[in-house]
Amino acid sequence: MTEITRREFLKLGAAGTAGMALVPLANPLGFDLAAAKKRALTSRIDGAKEVHSVCPYCAVGCGLIAYTKVSGTTTQLLQIEGDPDSPINEGRLCPKGATAMQLATSSRRVLKPLYRAPGGTAWEEKSWDFMLDKIAQNLKTSRDNTFVAQDANGNIVNRTEGVAFAGGAAFSSEEGYFAAKVMRSLGVVFIEQQARV
Repeated sequence: MTEITRREFLKLGAAGTAGMALVPLANPLGFDLAAAKKRALTSRIDGAKEVHSVCPYCAVGCGLIAYTKVSGTTTQLLQIEGDPDSPINEGRLCPKGATAMQLATSSRRVLKPLYRAPGGTAWEEKSWDFMLDKIAQNLKTSRDNTFVAQDANGNIVNRTEGVAFAGGAAFSSEEGYFAAKVMRSLGVVFIEQQARV
């Protein structure tokens, strides 16, 4: 094996780097990689319907563009990207917003309510009516079991200490107001907002 000195190694490295830098200039076809990528993307969404939407993750309201195609009776989601015309995000998306397409296309997405009974090991599909009734029953049971009418000093407090509520950052002002009113009417004192957590 031929030994190479440090100086020769640096010379070869510099020559290789210079050669790589000159390759685009010496390209007789003028092949532009960025343009080729753009053409490939354009062909993928060519003829797709462009739908403007808002990112569902937080209350900032970043604009999204979804590209969809209809084939038969189904609509296929092709791509989601930031809306460059949005004054809020100007086409950029945070890491959560950039994965918005997975909300609709992930193979792990849960499409029906699942319930696991206490002590159970398997999830069972249930109806929405069953789930809403179960949530209401559990909320009432927790409230009844942990309701405090008076504190240690005899002050009337009428609160429940066994229930907490965390609001979603994607709530509108009206949804947040309604949720806070409902929770306070139940006596819930542990109320938090996802945007602060």
